[in-house]
Amino acid sequence: MNPISTDQLLAAQNWRYATKQFDASKKIPAPDWSALEDSLILSPSSYGLQPWQFFVVENPDLRAKLRPHSWNQSQVTDASHLVVFAIPETVDVPYMEKYLARIAEVRGVTLESLGFYRDMMMADVIAGPRAAWVREWAARQVYIALGNFMTSAALVGIDTCPLEGIDPREYDAILDLPTKGYNTVVACAAGYRSTEDKYATLPKVRFEKSDLVRHL
Repeated sequence: MNPISTDQLLAAQNWRYATKQFDASKKIPAPDWSALEDSLILSPSSYGLQPWQFFVVENPDLRAKLRPHSWNQSQVTDASHLVVFAIPETVDVPYMEKYLARIAEVRGVTLESLGFYRDMMMADVIAGPRAAWVREWAARQVYIALGNFMTSAALVGIDTCPLEGIDPREYDAILDLPTKGYNTVVACAAGYRSTEDKYATLPKVRFEKSDLVRHL
């Protein structure tokens, strides 16, 4: 790997903002979008369990239906791409077993060799205290993927806007997610900023580093 410089990293972070107005005529090239999908797949998660599903809403009619349930935000219909971040309705034993089988497949090990890891996860997520709030835990994992997606996009010059101002239940109904076993948590629009978006040139407002970072 050839790491980027710290100057490049901070330049991308300062360039990035929650885009309010997208240029509807500009589409993300397929190779670039494929790389961003890969960045979603590569997002870290607790135990590596990946308790999520990413729905890329390409159908313009569906996006038009989602817009009224998104505070009528134009990003939903005007951005090049719209991703809905969802969690499984349940993280259960079969889900765990599927993940363990994938570890065995990718790393060329036996399921028996993963016994300790399996027991540790089961004792925590399935049988432990976390089981009582496993869906909230899964939603927190989704936000890790969201942050990774937005940073990855900024590093390749693609704009994003996280969308929490949505009605998850309506999204579920319109996209028929419950029948697929998932529920909406948050969405994110991606594309290219409009030259008419006044927020693109406003100074980024952040507290001083000394207000937010403490060395103990």
